[in-house]
Amino acid sequence: MKFIIVGYGRVGSRTARLLSTEGHGVVIVDRDEDRLERAAGEGLEGVRGDGADEETLVEAGIEDADAIGAMTPDLNVNFSACLIGAHYGCRTVLRIDEDYREDIYKKYAEDVDDIVYPERLGAAGAKTALLGGDFNVVADIAQDLQLTVLEISPDSSAVGKRISELALPAMARIYAHGREKEPLTIPLPGTRLETGDEVAIITETSTIEDVRAALV
Repeated sequence: MKFIIVGYGRVGSRTARLLSTEGHGVVIVDRDEDRLERAAGEGLEGVRGDGADEETLVEAGIEDADAIGAMTPDLNVNFSACLIGAHYGCRTVLRIDEDYREDIYKKYAEDVDDIVYPERLGAAGAKTALLGGDFNVVADIAQDLQLTVLEISPDSSAVGKRISELALPAMARIYAHGREKEPLTIPLPGTRLETGDEVAIITETSTIEDVRAALV
């Protein structure tokens, strides 16, 4: 697959390296020449420019990219990049800092496919380490598997079905479930899904779209 990563800072660079290691094509968009030189040193193609500029993204190959990850600290740049990506049929992933108000989050969440919170992930790792667990194992797993949370839509064929009745890919597993606006917990096989429920899934990266089709 081909991905465009806008912003080669801490979050963008780590994301790009993981994708590249797995054999995907990655193009970096950044305004900082030093960062682009660092990306080039790691074998990544780069385009210098503003991620909110359509011409820059076209130069980076947005017309035939599978997805765009807008990972800069600037929410406006990230959102503009995602809107351009959506116009070209890309999957869009927006980085947002956790200190934004809930209404701001909702405003942006409606127009992108997924939102990532670097601070929340960092806090989760710190908490796990303090409790004596090994958060690094999640990073190791994520190189071959995908962990995601999906909301059950009103027209989903999964509505009314028990967890044990879902027709998911063989390697996909639901490891947490929650009713609308409730925390996720470990589900029972007999739990019936309702509209608005959230389910946390772990699956092979190659089957994530099949999982989305079955649940969303």
